[in-house]
Amino acid sequence: MQEKKRERERGFADATPHYYGHRERLRDRFREAGSGALSDYELLELLLFRVLPRRDVKPLAKSLLEKFGSFAEVIAAPEARLAEVKGLGEACITELKIVQAAASRLLRGAVKKRPVLSSWSTVLDYCRTAQAFADREQFRVLFLDKRNRLIADEVQQTGTVDHTPVYPREVIKRALELSSTAIILVHNHPSGDPTPSQADITMTKAIVAIAEPLGISVHDHIIVGKGGHASLKGMRLI
Repeated sequence: MQEKKRERERGFADATPHYYGHRERLRDRFREAGSGALSDYELLELLLFRVLPRRDVKPLAKSLLEKFGSFAEVIAAPEARLAEVKGLGEACITELKIVQAAASRLLRGAVKKRPVLSSWSTVLDYCRTAQAFADREQFRVLFLDKRNRLIADEVQQTGTVDHTPVYPREVIKRALELSSTAIILVHNHPSGDPTPSQADITMTKAIVAIAEPLGISVHDHIIVGKGGHASLKGMRLI
């Protein structure tokens, strides 16, 4: 009987997939050294392990990086484009989108805790996480109170790959509805280049012209993209 038990145990060991040991080593490295000790594809593997427990996910992680470029771009990729990757099912896509939502909510919480002008780098991180990798332009407004604390964060418009319709009077109307005394404008350039266009500058100045007589300050207009960000105030364009 003992011999049969040993044979069964040996047979199970022989049948254990090769990637099980790899998974444990990755988890150990993450626990002991943190995420900085892992490459982008290894961090993706850790996420995919949870959804695909009986599959070697390294090839899938590498395919995702080959298609999108980086961990951040994979997480932020539109669901329709993620679905184009062979082997990436609905459950995996949902897992990636949960991670994206969690990252955005963590940064939003940090922005809400203190006046935004005293934590500008956190604001920039939040803006880039929220929309830098989106495949269509989004126009977002951060509405602030008189102490420069975040009242609301709203996407006002979603456009095409290179244009978003913005209505200055609607932006200011919403600020008045929220009793906001200051706003920060944010939008993304899906091309990756955050350099403001002439249309961006003209639209921003139109919003400033309507806001000022009503006692509403436009602190900045931030443009984000894969290549970084641009501040119209920093560039002295407003």
